Amino acid sequence: MKDSFLYIENVSKSFDDVKALDNVSLAINKSELFSLLGSSGCGKSTLLRIIAGFEKPDSGKIFLDGEDITDLPAYKRPLNIMFQSYALFPHLNVSNNIAFGLKEDRLDKKEIENRTSEIINLLELNGLEKRKIDEISGGQQQRVALARCLVKKPKLLLLDEPLAALDKKLRIQTQFELVNLQYKLGITFIIVTHDQEEAMSLSDRMAIMQEGSILQIGNPVEVYEKPNNEYIAKFIGTANIINIQKHQTKNNFFLSSELGIEIESSENKLSSKCLIRPEKINITKSTMDKKINQENSCKGIVKEVAYLGSYTKYLIQSKSYQFYVFQTNNFISENLNIKWDDVVDCSWNKEAIFLL
Repeated sequence: MKDSFLYIENVSKSFDDVKALDNVSLAINKSELFSLLGSSGCGKSTLLRIIAGFEKPDSGKIFLDGEDITDLPAYKRPLNIMFQSYALFPHLNVSNNIAFGLKEDRLDKKEIENRTSEIINLLELNGLEKRKIDEISGGQQQRVALARCLVKKPKLLLLDEPLAALDKKLRIQTQFELVNLQYKLGITFIIVTHDQEEAMSLSDRMAIMQEGSILQIGNPVEVYEKPNNEYIAKFIGTANIINIQKHQTKNNFFLSSELGIEIESSENKLSSKCLIRPEKINITKSTMDKKINQENSCKGIVKEVAYLGSYTKYLIQSKSYQFYVFQTNNFISENLNIKWDDVVDCSWNKEAIFLL
């Protein structure tokens, strides 16, 4: 894996008695947009700081584009980092903030002007060049910080919670802008985030971290649809985890004592738990004379309803088990068809079952 663009080999780091990173290995491809995702304290920011050169690992190696940069000082590494706070200079205008690093590198004045102008056009900051930082919006500040990083043409750009300071609408808009920008430039991006939706929207691939270790690496579809364990299933999106026992006589069949039903899967392997995502469950209002199949379906009572615009979220109680169902709102209606305390029929395809 050392032929990867960025290769992290068996990196460990402790702070006093706390193990921040535990023998972490990771390979990232050239021109990839890669996310490090996990809850606070999982080690993702520590790993980013080690890649940047701000922290030194207790053990392990970092290779960038074939070069061992483990002991290389931060200022000599061919990469740049954009902080969550942006760290812009309030006494400088937009243009001078962007050009700051180029001036520090003592580049030719004409080269500085050309590269600054090019990145201003690319990030659509035209007309803001002379404004001070406190005279522009949060979204514009974010683009100035990004421009200041990119104008130096780094091989690798590290972004630490880059969209955390933006409101939700602007954050979603900026996610698409960031993906388009990365595609145009072809620079490798590594983004640290605790926001699952952000990582899913941005990433070519992602690594899920917990307590200093990497639990799973994969593209968003792989991680969401086929999580390695229960922690990942619950961390990414909403997960219905059902305890099951293998059926003694039927292949691909399992028994759920919680729901009192048989569950059929498209897989035939030993497992004590299965995952069903809420959007993969069909829900209809039940009629007393309507019978349901024994497998992959159950009756329940609606305990909670949340109308969220594009879909409605239901909490269903069936025997001793509670689970979520997401129903897409496909038509305009002033009233919900299914309400609190309604008896409902829930069903799903065998392909919707993933055995953990």
